[in-house]
Amino acid sequence: MKRMILSRLATILLIAFLAPCPGLAKDYIDIDAPNFQKFPIAITDFTRAGTDGGKEGLAAWFPNNLSKYLEMTGYFNIVPRKAFLEDPARSQGNINFGDWTTIGADYLVKGHFTSRGKDLSVEMRLYDTVRGVVMREKKYTGKTNDRNDMVIQFVNEILLVLTGERGVFNTQIAYVQKQGRNSEIRTITFEGTAQRQLTNYHSLTLAPRWSPDGKWISFTSYRDGNPDFYIAVLQGGPGKKVSSYPGLNLSGAWSPDGRKILLTLSKDGNHDIYAMDSKSGYLQRLTYEYAIDVSPVWSPDGENIAFVSNRAGSPQIYIMGSDGKNVKRLTREGSYNTSPSWSPKGDRIAYESTVGGVFQIFTISPDGTNLQQITSQGGAHKHPSWSPDGRYLAITVKSGEIDRIAVINANGTNIRVLCEGSNPAWSLFLK
Repeated sequence: MKRMILSRLATILLIAFLAPCPGLAKDYIDIDAPNFQKFPIAITDFTRAGTDGGKEGLAAWFPNNLSKYLEMTGYFNIVPRKAFLEDPARSQGNINFGDWTTIGADYLVKGHFTSRGKDLSVEMRLYDTVRGVVMREKKYTGKTNDRNDMVIQFVNEILLVLTGERGVFNTQIAYVQKQGRNSEIRTITFEGTAQRQLTNYHSLTLAPRWSPDGKWISFTSYRDGNPDFYIAVLQGGPGKKVSSYPGLNLSGAWSPDGRKILLTLSKDGNHDIYAMDSKSGYLQRLTYEYAIDVSPVWSPDGENIAFVSNRAGSPQIYIMGSDGKNVKRLTREGSYNTSPSWSPKGDRIAYESTVGGVFQIFTISPDGTNLQQITSQGGAHKHPSWSPDGRYLAITVKSGEIDRIAVINANGTNIRVLCEGSNPAWSLFLK
């Protein structure tokens, strides 16, 4: 995955030779607004230099893949090429922006590449056709095999210049994949590629959680018969058993600074929430109610924790301080609310709730207002996990007896299935 970005950045030299036009005001469009209209964008075939045989296909390959990844975000309408008015043979160096606004393209991407053997150099430009200006211009050099990373980097640039935030193509989603009676932890990219198996425990393994720096994944496994808590290095190697008290040792979220990990333990005869120091293993008990307290997640500032408790008779979501004090009930609608996930922007908490006996995804403000139902399609929708930019949710979608990992925009649109699996956990941005 962008696991490759680390190594490839040593070979791909990104050269920004023109910043956004200084005269452009950075009035970013609110893509989360209810009345948001997708960006209409046209992408032409790339021009090329040199006469290397077999490279003609790249002229169409670049716009095809730019279109694919832009559509994947759910924020773009790609203008079909059959609508283009521009004559490629007569447009070298000159752009008649009126031709593009006439067909409804507010934005335009053009590119040029040079290839010599395995070496590849690509220039890409994003234009505002209404104002007739360049919004972003980048040059990438590397190998032909690096071209997909070049495209993804420019898609992130387009998102940055139009919305003020980069895309999430350099992130991963950890999830649980059933293998017979067992399950293992795997990862997949936002675009649905580069699947990788992280555990090989031949047991029930579940509840993956990322460290903030993306170097570690924690989880719970029955490998030795008891549901024990493990931490594993993302790049490989055996996981380390960190907590193996008799009974449940259920993995929870890492604190934003990576210094603490939340766990649900039953070692004292009840399901309670603890905060573990990630280095020393020191435990701090946070809940003392005679109830089941599970699924703890931190607020992005580390000041509060959302969790699930049945202390009122049914599973509901509560919020407490990071020290376990000042507990307040959050959800009051629905008889079964669980699996909270706190948005990295801090303004929403996603969770699952039963509607007509079927789980659906909801979001709510941390003060208990502005409740919104995100999914309503047939089949169960569970286990929400926010993307690091707060614009998407990874969820489990159940169809028949099969669980699948899907990504959906935070407003409930553009659902996209990635693979079979359940219990997704989205990483932060990986460098």
